[in-house]
Amino acid sequence: MKRILIGLIMAAVLAAGGWFGSNLYAKHRATTQIEAAFEQIRKQGGKASHGKIGFDLSSRTLTIEDIVIDPGKEPQAQIKIAGIRGTGVRLADDASFSADSIDITGFEVALDQVGPAKLKASYKIPQLTMRDYAGPVHVWTAPADNSLIEMYRYALDRYVAINASSLTAPTLTITFDSNGTAGGSGEVTYSGLAMQNLTHGKIDVMKFDRAILSIDVKQPGKPDKLTGELSNIVVNDFDATALRATLDPQSTSDESYHRVYRQVSAGPYVLKSAKGVRVDIDSFSMSDIAVQPSKFRLADLFAALPHDKSAPPTPAQAHEMMEKVAGFYEGLRIGKIEIGKTSMAAPQGTGSINLVRYQDGEFAVEGVDTPSSQGRFKMERFALKSFSVANLVRWAAGLTTPGRAPAPDQMLGLFGVLAGAEIKGVTAPFKNTKKLVTVDTLSLDWGQLIGSIPSKAHVVARFVTPTDPSDPKQLPLLAAGIDKLAIDLDLGAVWTESSNSFALTPATLDIGGIARAQLHVALDNVPREVFSSDPAQLMGQAVRIEAGSLEFSLRDNGAVEVAATQYARSKNVSRDAARQALADEVRMHREEIASANADAGAAVDAIASFVETPGQTLVLKLTPRAKVPLMQMMQLLQTDPQTALAQFKIEASTGL
Repeated sequence: MKRILIGLIMAAVLAAGGWFGSNLYAKHRATTQIEAAFEQIRKQGGKASHGKIGFDLSSRTLTIEDIVIDPGKEPQAQIKIAGIRGTGVRLADDASFSADSIDITGFEVALDQVGPAKLKASYKIPQLTMRDYAGPVHVWTAPADNSLIEMYRYALDRYVAINASSLTAPTLTITFDSNGTAGGSGEVTYSGLAMQNLTHGKIDVMKFDRAILSIDVKQPGKPDKLTGELSNIVVNDFDATALRATLDPQSTSDESYHRVYRQVSAGPYVLKSAKGVRVDIDSFSMSDIAVQPSKFRLADLFAALPHDKSAPPTPAQAHEMMEKVAGFYEGLRIGKIEIGKTSMAAPQGTGSINLVRYQDGEFAVEGVDTPSSQGRFKMERFALKSFSVANLVRWAAGLTTPGRAPAPDQMLGLFGVLAGAEIKGVTAPFKNTKKLVTVDTLSLDWGQLIGSIPSKAHVVARFVTPTDPSDPKQLPLLAAGIDKLAIDLDLGAVWTESSNSFALTPATLDIGGIARAQLHVALDNVPREVFSSDPAQLMGQAVRIEAGSLEFSLRDNGAVEVAATQYARSKNVSRDAARQALADEVRMHREEIASANADAGAAVDAIASFVETPGQTLVLKLTPRAKVPLMQMMQLLQTDPQTALAQFKIEASTGL
């Protein structure tokens, strides 16, 4: 029995010794791996230290305390971690390990002299937890090039190499100081960070409950302090590999688009200024954000920035910088941007915008209501068609060519930046009166560019404006009881290359209570070369243009009565007598005009009849008798109008 007892005791001692030996061996192996990683940082010129390391074999829990890492590269950086606790830690192979969970406390990153602006920034996360973690064991060799771009690429490479089912952090605080520049200094604190499914650089969902910011704005003579709060920040389907591609020198020929975000949304957002300005935004969202590695090149953009901050950039440097910015924006594609209702309160009053949207090349602002010095300004919609930031920047860059003023074709290049603009539902104060100008529609579209000049355009304008008593030309309208003018304009022009013809149609102008006019003009033999910003080329080609048919109609909706009323008052006669006198004045020139063209006499009769009887429609049609060079006809109209009219067959009529 005694021997059996001794044997059991010895077996227990041996088992305990084996367990402790295994635990010590596991701890030793973990310590060795960690020391090797820290030593690798030191060999690369950095500093790395840590405190106590612990490892429990039964739960496979690894703990490391008081980690401090200084990479020893520019930009200056330092990483501090109060403690790391990994549970369920195991080696997958010699190069990677996994853990059921990793808890990090007291995580801090301090950066100094970051980027061209020499920004100082720090990141603090008191508590960070990752579940189902998998990643590399060894510290990868830091890039020999200590540029900011290479550091970004290095960080993305490390991020792409890890996986986790979730990542949570109660708070993340970012502080920054732009070294006295306009960026200012301040702090942003995010709360309720949660990420789901981190897999090879991709995140299914990333959320922040709230972000609170405080920024000191460093403006010369106008310092300000901004405070704000942003809620419900959600990022869906983030892909870091797309950003990584834009930093890869081997991707400069990649012209495909890589999606970075499927959707980013946030709101509400409140921003306050110490000067009494408050901005409230209900919501914000962006979707389908993608980059093109061949053009979205941060390295090229940074290289174009002037290195000497004390001197303004030269015109050549400014031009190069704008070209780089244009190329950068060409490499960015956004499917949709939408900003919900926005209100701004200031000491001068409160304004609001219901919606700002960018989608399919259209930039639109809807529901504007803002104060002005003369009253409220309201607008239902403003839109720019085929809007492109890249094209706009490139056009602006072309205007800053060093040593010379912008050429006409450069100014006309704006037509290539946009395809049109539209304004609807405007209500605005009319001067210092209590009356309003209302705009139902104002739109302008163009296209079929030849060089920088459109060969097709369409203008629509429908608005109502009060009659202005300060304008002497409008006094007869006021005298006739017309206190407002309703304008309806529809004007189109198009050149057809197959027939070398140009037509002005439709061309309609309706002035409510006055008249409605319609015009159709056709020109023949209009060469493509006439669409030129070179005056010499334009005039040289214009001699080839031939006048075509012209048709003009005028519907009297009150104009004759206005003219008769004004004449009657000036001559102290009745309106019937005034109309007759006006008709007689027209007929006085009949014989002189008809002597050159018999058809013109009929036109004079029709005009006189139109004046005699209110409410009629006057129609005039001019058809060339033979080929009529446009330039020649224009000269004749100035020197010999009768001979010019003789070139056309004239048809005239009136009717109710």
